[in-house]
Amino acid sequence: MSVIALDQKAKVARPVKETAEARALRETSPGQWFPYAAPQTQERDTRENAFSFRGISRKFGDKTVLDNIDLDVPAGQFIAVIGKSGCGKSTLLRLLTGLDKPTSGTLTVNKGTEGENRTRIMFQEPRLLPWAKIAKNVEVGLTGIAKGKEAREKSLAILDEVGLADRAEEWPSVLSGGQRQRVALARALVAHPYILALDEPLGALDALTRIEMQHLLESIWQQQAFTAVLVTHDVAEAVALADRVIVIDHGRIALDLDIPLERPRRHGSPELARLEGKILDTLFGGTD
Repeated sequence: MSVIALDQKAKVARPVKETAEARALRETSPGQWFPYAAPQTQERDTRENAFSFRGISRKFGDKTVLDNIDLDVPAGQFIAVIGKSGCGKSTLLRLLTGLDKPTSGTLTVNKGTEGENRTRIMFQEPRLLPWAKIAKNVEVGLTGIAKGKEAREKSLAILDEVGLADRAEEWPSVLSGGQRQRVALARALVAHPYILALDEPLGALDALTRIEMQHLLESIWQQQAFTAVLVTHDVAEAVALADRVIVIDHGRIALDLDIPLERPRRHGSPELARLEGKILDTLFGGTD
Protein backbone atom coordinates (compact mmCIF):
# COMPACT_ATOMS: atom_id res chain seq x y z
CA MET A 1 0.00 0.00 0.00
CA SER A 2 1.18 3.55 -0.71
CA VAL A 3 0.14 6.28 1.69
CA ILE A 4 0.47 10.03 1.31
CA ALA A 5 -0.21 11.68 4.67
CA LEU A 6 0.09 15.16 6.08
CA ASP A 7 1.01 16.06 9.63
CA GLN A 8 -1.95 18.19 10.59
CA LYS A 9 -0.08 20.10 13.31
CA ALA A 10 3.12 20.83 11.49
CA LYS A 11 1.43 21.27 8.12
CA VAL A 12 4.45 19.65 6.51
CA ALA A 13 4.22 16.50 4.40
CA ARG A 14 6.09 13.54 5.82
CA PRO A 15 8.85 12.50 3.38
CA VAL A 16 8.22 9.52 1.13
CA LYS A 17 10.63 7.59 -1.02
CA GLU A 18 10.55 8.77 -4.63
CA THR A 19 9.43 6.06 -7.01
CA ALA A 20 10.98 5.48 -10.42
CA GLU A 21 7.81 6.74 -12.07
CA ALA A 22 7.71 9.90 -9.95
CA ARG A 23 11.33 10.56 -10.88
CA ALA A 24 10.50 10.06 -14.57
CA LEU A 25 7.62 12.52 -14.26
CA ARG A 26 9.85 15.08 -12.55
CA GLU A 27 12.60 14.81 -15.15
CA THR A 28 10.30 14.92 -18.19
CA SER A 29 8.52 18.06 -19.38
CA PRO A 30 4.68 17.89 -19.25
CA GLY A 31 4.43 18.21 -23.01
CA GLN A 32 6.46 15.05 -23.53
CA TRP A 33 5.17 12.98 -20.61
CA PHE A 34 3.53 9.66 -21.29
CA PRO A 35 2.40 6.92 -18.89
CA TYR A 36 4.74 4.05 -18.13
CA ALA A 37 3.32 0.61 -17.46
CA ALA A 38 4.07 -2.17 -15.02
CA PRO A 39 2.99 -5.80 -14.57
CA GLN A 40 -0.37 -6.80 -13.20
CA THR A 41 -0.75 -9.31 -10.40
CA GLN A 42 -2.38 -12.44 -11.78
CA GLU A 43 -4.94 -12.77 -8.99
CA ARG A 44 -6.85 -9.96 -7.35
CA ASP A 45 -9.03 -9.88 -4.26
CA THR A 46 -12.00 -7.85 -5.46
CA ARG A 47 -13.07 -7.24 -1.86
CA GLU A 48 -10.11 -4.90 -1.25
CA ASN A 49 -10.07 -1.21 -2.08
CA ALA A 50 -8.08 -0.01 -5.06
CA PHE A 51 -7.68 3.35 -3.30
CA SER A 52 -9.07 5.40 -0.43
CA PHE A 53 -9.30 9.13 0.23
CA ARG A 54 -9.57 10.21 3.88
CA GLY A 55 -10.20 13.88 4.62
CA ILE A 56 -8.43 14.88 1.41
CA SER A 57 -8.24 18.61 0.72
CA ARG A 58 -6.30 20.52 -1.90
CA LYS A 59 -5.77 24.24 -1.78
CA PHE A 60 -4.05 26.59 -4.20
CA GLY A 61 -3.27 29.68 -2.18
CA ASP A 62 -6.55 30.82 -0.63
CA LYS A 63 -8.66 28.78 -3.03
CA THR A 64 -9.94 25.40 -1.82
CA VAL A 65 -10.38 23.08 -4.82
CA LEU A 66 -11.12 19.86 -2.91
CA ASP A 67 -12.64 20.04 0.56
CA ASN A 68 -12.42 17.10 2.98
CA ILE A 69 -13.08 14.28 0.48
CA ASP A 70 -13.75 10.76 1.80
CA LEU A 71 -13.93 8.08 -0.90
CA ASP A 72 -13.37 4.31 -1.02
CA VAL A 73 -13.24 2.57 -4.41
CA PRO A 74 -13.21 -1.25 -4.49
CA ALA A 75 -10.75 -3.00 -6.79
CA GLY A 76 -12.17 -3.58 -10.26
CA GLN A 77 -14.91 -0.96 -10.01
CA PHE A 78 -15.60 1.49 -12.84
CA ILE A 79 -16.38 4.93 -11.43
CA ALA A 80 -17.12 8.17 -13.22
CA VAL A 81 -16.39 11.56 -11.66
CA ILE A 82 -18.51 14.36 -13.00
CA GLY A 83 -19.06 18.02 -12.23
CA LYS A 84 -19.00 21.51 -13.64
CA SER A 85 -15.75 23.06 -14.86
CA GLY A 86 -13.52 24.03 -11.95
CA CYS A 87 -15.31 21.79 -9.44
CA GLY A 88 -12.14 19.82 -8.59
CA LYS A 89 -12.64 16.58 -10.51
CA SER A 90 -9.39 16.80 -12.50
CA THR A 91 -7.53 17.73 -9.33
CA LEU A 92 -8.85 14.55 -7.72
CA LEU A 93 -7.47 12.56 -10.66
CA ARG A 94 -4.08 14.26 -10.41
CA LEU A 95 -3.87 13.37 -6.73
CA LEU A 96 -4.75 9.76 -7.47
CA THR A 97 -2.06 9.45 -10.13
CA GLY A 98 0.64 11.16 -8.10
CA LEU A 99 0.87 14.21 -10.35
CA ASP A 100 -0.08 16.36 -7.37
CA LYS A 101 -0.19 16.02 -3.57
CA PRO A 102 -2.99 16.84 -1.12
CA THR A 103 -2.78 19.82 1.18
CA SER A 104 -4.21 17.67 3.98
CA GLY A 105 -5.62 14.21 4.50
CA THR A 106 -4.51 10.69 3.64
CA LEU A 107 -4.52 8.99 0.22
CA THR A 108 -3.95 5.25 0.18
CA VAL A 109 -3.31 3.50 -3.15
CA ASN A 110 -3.15 -0.29 -3.32
CA LYS A 111 0.00 -1.31 -5.17
CA GLY A 112 -0.78 -5.03 -5.25
CA THR A 113 1.49 -7.83 -4.16
CA GLU A 114 4.33 -6.63 -6.39
CA GLY A 115 4.54 -3.38 -4.43
CA GLU A 116 4.76 -1.33 -7.64
CA ASN A 117 2.78 1.75 -8.54
CA ARG A 118 0.52 0.47 -11.31
CA THR A 119 -1.70 3.53 -11.71
CA ARG A 120 -1.73 4.80 -15.29
CA ILE A 121 -3.41 7.80 -16.89
CA MET A 122 -4.91 8.50 -20.30
CA PHE A 123 -5.41 12.13 -21.32
CA GLN A 124 -7.77 13.89 -23.72
CA GLU A 125 -4.83 14.31 -26.12
CA PRO A 126 -3.21 11.05 -27.33
CA ARG A 127 0.34 12.38 -26.71
CA LEU A 128 1.88 9.96 -29.18
CA LEU A 129 5.52 10.21 -30.20
CA PRO A 130 5.43 11.47 -33.83
CA TRP A 131 8.85 10.00 -34.65
CA ALA A 132 7.84 6.47 -33.57
CA LYS A 133 5.61 4.07 -35.46
CA ILE A 134 2.40 2.80 -33.87
CA ALA A 135 3.81 -0.43 -32.41
CA LYS A 136 6.78 1.44 -30.95
CA ASN A 137 4.44 4.00 -29.38
CA VAL A 138 2.64 1.17 -27.61
CA GLU A 139 5.93 -0.41 -26.52
CA VAL A 140 6.65 2.79 -24.59
CA GLY A 141 4.15 1.44 -22.07
CA LEU A 142 6.54 -1.45 -21.39
CA THR A 143 9.56 0.70 -20.58
CA GLY A 144 11.62 -1.06 -17.93
CA ILE A 145 9.39 -4.16 -18.10
CA ALA A 146 9.89 -5.84 -21.44
CA LYS A 147 11.90 -5.22 -24.59
CA GLY A 148 12.79 -6.79 -27.88
CA LYS A 149 10.63 -9.68 -29.07
CA GLU A 150 8.56 -9.81 -25.86
CA ALA A 151 7.67 -6.12 -26.06
CA ARG A 152 6.84 -6.46 -29.74
CA GLU A 153 4.49 -9.39 -29.09
CA LYS A 154 2.70 -7.59 -26.27
CA SER A 155 2.37 -4.45 -28.35
CA LEU A 156 0.84 -6.30 -31.29
CA ALA A 157 -1.51 -8.23 -29.00
CA ILE A 158 -2.99 -5.11 -27.42
CA LEU A 159 -3.18 -3.37 -30.81
CA ASP A 160 -5.23 -6.32 -31.99
CA GLU A 161 -7.59 -5.81 -29.04
CA VAL A 162 -8.18 -2.19 -30.02
CA GLY A 163 -8.57 -3.08 -33.70
CA LEU A 164 -5.31 -1.61 -35.00
CA ALA A 165 -3.02 -4.60 -35.50
CA ASP A 166 -2.86 -3.84 -39.21
CA ARG A 167 -1.61 -0.28 -38.54
CA ALA A 168 1.38 -1.29 -36.38
CA GLU A 169 4.00 -0.05 -38.87
CA GLU A 170 2.31 3.23 -39.74
CA TRP A 171 3.05 6.70 -38.37
CA PRO A 172 0.70 8.46 -35.92
CA SER A 173 0.17 11.31 -38.39
CA VAL A 174 -1.81 9.10 -40.80
CA LEU A 175 -4.35 8.00 -38.18
CA SER A 176 -7.70 9.62 -37.43
CA GLY A 177 -8.37 11.18 -34.03
CA GLY A 178 -10.26 8.12 -32.85
CA GLN A 179 -7.48 5.80 -34.03
CA ARG A 180 -4.84 7.84 -32.21
CA GLN A 181 -6.88 7.55 -29.03
CA ARG A 182 -7.01 3.78 -29.54
CA VAL A 183 -3.21 3.75 -29.67
CA ALA A 184 -3.06 5.84 -26.48
CA LEU A 185 -5.45 3.38 -24.82
CA ALA A 186 -3.33 0.44 -25.98
CA ARG A 187 -0.19 2.08 -24.57
CA ALA A 188 -1.87 2.68 -21.21
CA LEU A 189 -3.14 -0.91 -21.00
CA VAL A 190 -0.32 -2.93 -22.59
CA ALA A 191 1.03 -4.15 -19.24
CA HIS A 192 -2.30 -4.42 -17.42
CA PRO A 193 -2.44 -1.53 -14.90
CA TYR A 194 -4.16 -1.94 -11.56
CA ILE A 195 -5.82 1.50 -11.79
CA LEU A 196 -6.51 3.39 -15.03
CA ALA A 197 -7.31 7.09 -14.69
CA LEU A 198 -9.08 8.63 -17.67
CA ASP A 199 -9.04 12.42 -17.93
CA GLU A 200 -11.81 13.10 -20.46
CA PRO A 201 -10.07 10.92 -23.08
CA LEU A 202 -13.06 10.89 -25.43
CA GLY A 203 -13.98 14.56 -25.19
CA ALA A 204 -12.47 15.61 -28.52
CA LEU A 205 -14.08 12.82 -30.58
CA ASP A 206 -17.17 13.08 -32.76
CA ALA A 207 -20.38 11.57 -31.36
CA LEU A 208 -20.30 8.25 -33.22
CA THR A 209 -16.58 7.66 -32.67
CA ARG A 210 -17.08 8.49 -29.01
CA ILE A 211 -19.77 5.82 -28.58
CA GLU A 212 -17.55 3.31 -30.39
CA MET A 213 -14.67 4.13 -28.05
CA GLN A 214 -16.96 3.80 -25.03
CA HIS A 215 -17.83 0.24 -26.11
CA LEU A 216 -14.16 -0.57 -26.65
CA LEU A 217 -13.13 0.81 -23.25
CA GLU A 218 -15.91 -1.10 -21.51
CA SER A 219 -14.97 -4.34 -23.27
CA ILE A 220 -11.27 -4.14 -22.33
CA TRP A 221 -12.14 -3.13 -18.76
CA GLN A 222 -14.30 -6.25 -18.46
CA GLN A 223 -11.47 -8.42 -19.82
CA GLN A 224 -8.63 -6.97 -17.74
CA ALA A 225 -10.60 -6.17 -14.55
CA PHE A 226 -8.63 -3.02 -13.72
CA THR A 227 -10.12 -0.20 -11.63
CA ALA A 228 -11.27 2.62 -13.93
CA VAL A 229 -11.69 6.25 -12.87
CA LEU A 230 -13.23 8.36 -15.63
CA VAL A 231 -13.43 12.14 -15.37
CA THR A 232 -16.04 13.45 -17.80
CA HIS A 233 -18.47 16.33 -18.43
CA ASP A 234 -20.82 13.96 -20.28
CA VAL A 235 -23.58 12.68 -17.97
CA ALA A 236 -24.81 10.15 -20.56
CA GLU A 237 -21.29 8.75 -20.90
CA ALA A 238 -20.96 8.47 -17.13
CA VAL A 239 -24.10 6.40 -16.63
CA ALA A 240 -23.46 4.29 -19.74
CA LEU A 241 -20.00 3.20 -18.56
CA ALA A 242 -19.78 3.40 -14.79
CA ASP A 243 -20.76 1.15 -11.90
CA ARG A 244 -20.91 4.29 -9.79
CA VAL A 245 -21.03 8.03 -10.43
CA ILE A 246 -19.43 10.59 -8.11
CA VAL A 247 -20.71 14.15 -8.52
CA ILE A 248 -18.38 16.86 -7.22
CA ASP A 249 -19.71 20.33 -6.54
CA HIS A 250 -17.61 23.14 -5.04
CA GLY A 251 -14.91 20.69 -4.02
CA ARG A 252 -17.20 18.30 -2.15
CA ILE A 253 -18.95 15.05 -3.03
CA ALA A 254 -22.55 16.10 -3.69
CA LEU A 255 -23.76 12.68 -4.89
CA ASP A 256 -22.44 9.12 -4.76
CA LEU A 257 -24.76 7.15 -7.04
CA ASP A 258 -24.67 3.43 -7.83
CA ILE A 259 -25.58 2.45 -11.41
CA PRO A 260 -27.09 -1.03 -10.85
CA LEU A 261 -27.85 -1.78 -14.50
CA GLU A 262 -26.80 -4.84 -16.46
CA ARG A 263 -24.35 -4.57 -19.32
CA PRO A 264 -24.35 -3.91 -22.19
CA ARG A 265 -26.39 -0.76 -21.71
CA ARG A 266 -28.42 0.89 -24.43
CA HIS A 267 -27.95 4.63 -24.94
CA GLY A 268 -31.22 6.49 -24.52
CA SER A 269 -32.95 3.79 -22.45
CA PRO A 270 -35.50 4.94 -19.83
CA GLU A 271 -33.37 3.48 -17.02
CA LEU A 272 -30.30 5.49 -18.05
CA ALA A 273 -32.41 8.60 -18.59
CA ARG A 274 -33.78 8.39 -15.05
CA LEU A 275 -30.28 8.19 -13.58
CA GLU A 276 -29.06 11.01 -15.83
CA GLY A 277 -31.93 13.14 -14.51
CA LYS A 278 -30.91 12.48 -10.90
CA ILE A 279 -27.34 13.58 -11.64
CA LEU A 280 -28.48 16.69 -13.50
CA ASP A 281 -30.81 17.60 -10.64
CA THR A 282 -27.82 17.46 -8.28
CA LEU A 283 -25.68 19.57 -10.60
CA PHE A 284 -28.30 22.21 -11.33
CA GLY A 285 -30.42 22.22 -8.18
CA GLY A 286 -33.47 20.39 -9.51
CA THR A 287 -35.94 18.48 -7.37
CA ASP A 288 -36.93 14.80 -7.48
